[in-house]
Amino acid sequence: MKIALVHDYLTQKGGAERVFELLCKHFPQADIFTSLYDPQRTIDLRNRLVNTTKLQSIPGAARYFRLFAPLYFPAFRALDLQGYDLILSSTTSFAKAVRKAPGAIHICFCHNITRFLWDTQTYLRGYREYQAVYPLLEPIFQQLRKMDLEYADEPDIYVANSTIVAKRISQFYKRPATTINYPIEIERFIFSDQKEDYLLVSSRLLSYKRVDVIVEALNWLGWPLLITGDGPERKRLEAIALDNVCFLGHVSDEERATLMSKARMMVVAALEDYGLVPIEANASGTPVICYGAGGVLDTQMPGVTGLFFNRQTPDALQNTLLQAENLTWDYQQIRDHAVTNFTEAAFFQKLDTFLAKVLEPPLAKAIRL
Repeated sequence: MKIALVHDYLTQKGGAERVFELLCKHFPQADIFTSLYDPQRTIDLRNRLVNTTKLQSIPGAARYFRLFAPLYFPAFRALDLQGYDLILSSTTSFAKAVRKAPGAIHICFCHNITRFLWDTQTYLRGYREYQAVYPLLEPIFQQLRKMDLEYADEPDIYVANSTIVAKRISQFYKRPATTINYPIEIERFIFSDQKEDYLLVSSRLLSYKRVDVIVEALNWLGWPLLITGDGPERKRLEAIALDNVCFLGHVSDEERATLMSKARMMVVAALEDYGLVPIEANASGTPVICYGAGGVLDTQMPGVTGLFFNRQTPDALQNTLLQAENLTWDYQQIRDHAVTNFTEAAFFQKLDTFLAKVLEPPLAKAIRL
């Protein structure tokens, strides 16, 4: 049996690429396809052959990949996957459009609906260079929305990373989706039950991350707050922060893991589709105070691994932080929750169980499920 693994573009290293890396690891004999590939900027595929589209031949395309949005659907439609029995696509946008052979199965790991098309204004807030030309982009987006809905019918089966993404797939694409939560690299994080006197934020400094809510809340409380990460919001956030707030910028993975293990609490104010940071904090034995919507509803246990605040406002966060301060946290239990539910081994077990259930016995047997 031949398996094809397909991803939107391999030009960066984010959460979606991390999941695709896991699929590549789990299916070492599968062939890999993507629109654009930059091995210096993305996941390590260990010298495996990566098949690309004709977009790869355009100078600068891998670096400025967002500019080529109108070309991705035709590029994926042009890929020849007729010889494959099973297609596993990993996508937030375009890879779901690939053609399959009659009788083949296409399972789409959909990390989200196409955000820049269906939640355009929220998406563009993170990319201000596009805001000025939005009136020119909107007619193009209208055509792409039609294509997105058309090609959303190509996969046979959808898998979502969280319950909220499964609901969006149902709402926009009118397709059911099975939820399989994605893992973290648990061995990268250090457990500690010896906490120090600071709270931690680990985030890109983009407007939708709502780090401003956290800064204003901690300004009022006066508690020490460390912020790792960088982005276009940094100057504005530094301007409103008081002396108890310290911006560390980019830190190494090792320093980030140490900070996470010793923090009294991790604070997250964004509405995330899934969100790895809360799970990473839990793996470090650290409770998470987070906005109670989105992916954290799948990954956090209120009162055990952290607490939710119900509005993205400083006063709502302040009240929850004060409540959390009066709780006694079982740091080992917090760690155990992450280890039990969000390791690679747990993910692969859920994946194999799911594939064995949805594939015909000959296909399931051929991939040793």
